[in-house]
Amino acid sequence: MLAGILIGLAVATKFYPVFLLGPLFLLCLRAGRLRAFWVTAGSAAGAWLAVNLPVAIAAPGGWSTFYRFNASRGADWGSIWYISEKIFTWNLGTPSLNLYEAGAIAIAFLGVCWLALAAGRRPRLPQLCFLTLALFLVFNKVYSPQYVLWLLPFAVLARPRWRAFLLWQAAEIVYFLAIWMYLLDAPSGRPGKGLAWQPYAVAVGIRDVAVLALCALVVIDILHPEGDIVRADGSDDPSGGVLDGAPDVFDGEPSYDEPEPVMALN
Repeated sequence: MLAGILIGLAVATKFYPVFLLGPLFLLCLRAGRLRAFWVTAGSAAGAWLAVNLPVAIAAPGGWSTFYRFNASRGADWGSIWYISEKIFTWNLGTPSLNLYEAGAIAIAFLGVCWLALAAGRRPRLPQLCFLTLALFLVFNKVYSPQYVLWLLPFAVLARPRWRAFLLWQAAEIVYFLAIWMYLLDAPSGRPGKGLAWQPYAVAVGIRDVAVLALCALVVIDILHPEGDIVRADGSDDPSGGVLDGAPDVFDGEPSYDEPEPVMALN
């Protein structure tokens, strides 16, 4: 219940943690722990309502500003949609952009769902959370520099290996420098003072390729769990809470929530 309350408070602060309930549901389904999921989801909804409902009633216009702003904003710096508009010189328009963005994210999430249910061994919770969040950011119409902080803890828990992590962080540093240099140029109305959009687009590509490469490595660990360094010592899902050590009902094993079979004495 405490985890659900914390998730609800997190969603009240920034909406993206709501997507983490998806991986949790899929893994609880495989573990036969749906009761634990519904308790967590219900606690999250209750905590979110406790924080939001009084404000929504007292000041509905102010409360809905965040949602209306995100629905009406266009492709923002750092997103693949912004770079696509620059490269192909098109203007999708906000309604079309929202549709394409939602479709791309939905397809990506369906891929995570398939992976969660089709993998030979149940993935670890941080692995699916990282994939879900990383793909959401890559296909989102907004990708601010600080979003790397959203991914950081899940990346460490999903794949605690230094080489890939440091390469990803190097790509993030490249992008961090590029975005501020780019904002000094054309968007500020002072061309030639900073970075033009072409090298900035390269920096965006480097960042996105690094994120997707890290996603690919996590997928490999899921499909080949014998190479997962977290499970090398026999652990299952140390960050998974009730999922850690739970059976996989997809393999025909009984859930811990089910009664143990009674053995007859001959």
